[in-house]
Amino acid sequence: MLTPPFGRAIRHEWLLEEGLDFLNHGSFGATPRVVLAAQDRWRLAMERQPMRFFLEEYGGALRGAAARLAAYVGAEPEDLAFVDNATTGVNAVLRSLALAPGDELLTTEHVYNAVGLTLDYVAERAGARVVRFALPYPVRGPDDLLAGLTSALTDRTRIVVLDHVTSATAMLLPIGPAVALCRQRGVPVLIDGAHALGMLPLDLPALGADWYTGNAHKWLCAAKGTAFLWCRPDAPDRAALRPTVVSHPYRQGLAEEFDWTGTRDPSAWLAIDAALTFREGLGDERVRAWNNGLAAAAADLLARAWGVDLPVPAAMRGSMACVPCPVDVSPDAAGVQRLARWLRETHQLEPMPVPFDGRMYIRVSAQVYNSIDQYERLADVLLRSPFPSAS
Repeated sequence: MLTPPFGRAIRHEWLLEEGLDFLNHGSFGATPRVVLAAQDRWRLAMERQPMRFFLEEYGGALRGAAARLAAYVGAEPEDLAFVDNATTGVNAVLRSLALAPGDELLTTEHVYNAVGLTLDYVAERAGARVVRFALPYPVRGPDDLLAGLTSALTDRTRIVVLDHVTSATAMLLPIGPAVALCRQRGVPVLIDGAHALGMLPLDLPALGADWYTGNAHKWLCAAKGTAFLWCRPDAPDRAALRPTVVSHPYRQGLAEEFDWTGTRDPSAWLAIDAALTFREGLGDERVRAWNNGLAAAAADLLARAWGVDLPVPAAMRGSMACVPCPVDVSPDAAGVQRLARWLRETHQLEPMPVPFDGRMYIRVSAQVYNSIDQYERLADVLLRSPFPSAS
């Protein structure tokens, strides 16, 4: 069993490049060696005897893995299925809805781009409409979301899609009160919890949403391509919920349909047991306390060094934070590429430049392999090193 301290003392558990200050765990995560080893063992079992594996071992092993993850999020195993990523989970829900012309699909202006595009896609096919309500940034507090949501809900709202933790702007949204508000109005809710699993304690039934999807390969440090979709047992659209690929178990139930959509490599899903065991060895609450505390300290450090104000209050931040960028760079995709490449190739720093609402921000993440001196170096580099002008 591993015993903290964290920071550089535990970095060897990951395969991260030597000399790299990796401050962007939030984008794709980073998988520990022990989880990768478990994934390799499952892959080897699959390749040694494919018939036995898929016909005799796979189903029980996958349901066992689902049960372990379900227990971690307070759910029943039959209500939870594995998907490749949260975007896949969102697609499964939205593309299973029976929409009609005039229906409204409601979300915020901070919606993850892939989710926003999925909303556009399903709305266009049905003659429905996507409504993105304003959520101020900088944000004053949770009431900003609830006020915007209250104003945007109408009798045409067919579904509300909310981030638990916004990706680009790194805000924890008040999901509990927001879901309660929607349920009072009889509107089902889908939560995109891409960043929540492992960052926040989760009790999915207690949240009250109809559907919840989240990634395990980010803050829980599972293998890439490990995510889940949960559906409330009495959700009104549960019987219509389908995976994005329909296969042999069609109409046999949520777990059966999602568990088998055809031949694939399920080793990432099956290795979730190793990820949860690794996390338990570190101490679940200790990991969250370290990550959230380090992210808060890093955000304060960067804001002081760069003479800027933080756009999100401390109570609405978790293991990530956005800080206004102190260098002059265009707040667009080209600017992101220039700044990220310069930081990576010249200074071996890997935060995430994020353009939002006409301004460039630096999003930093905190994981147990990080330490405060890495953010100090980032602060100094962006304050003192000349950023090359665009040619």
